[in-house]
Amino acid sequence: MTDHQKIELKKILKEACHTIIEQRISAARSAIHEAQQAANAEEKSSAGDKYETSRAMGHLQKDMHATQLSAHLIELASLHAVNVNILYTTPSKGALVQCSKSSFFIACGLGKQSVDGNNIIFLSPHAPLAKSLFLKTKDDTFIFNGLEDTIVDVY
Repeated sequence: MTDHQKIELKKILKEACHTIIEQRISAARSAIHEAQQAANAEEKSSAGDKYETSRAMGHLQKDMHATQLSAHLIELASLHAVNVNILYTTPSKGALVQCSKSSFFIACGLGKQSVDGNNIIFLSPHAPLAKSLFLKTKDDTFIFNGLEDTIVDVY
């Protein structure tokens, strides 16, 4: 794989991250709106406690989704700071770490995703595994999910 192809692959991975996070942001905004609508739609009845409880539950759901939205927005901002135009020689933020059994893109914590038919594990730079990979270089081994894996390439 040429250097240009490596950078293009990382751009595709970053765009996939962006798309997934944007979908999560949209879903959180929708859920907030729906929770607010549900809370507003509750009508006062003779059972006042039931009314208050339903409204409170709606507000709790809205708050929960607002917290998720905030986390997604922070992750998106962090993703914008990831530079995929550099070929790294050691695992770091913005690097694709290809191993004998897995591939890791260190940019944001989205877990295992399929991109163009390739299974990639998207790691947050703050994840314990990413931090342990930062200390490794090509041909180093590490334990992941109880199995030993070896770094084949980093870029």
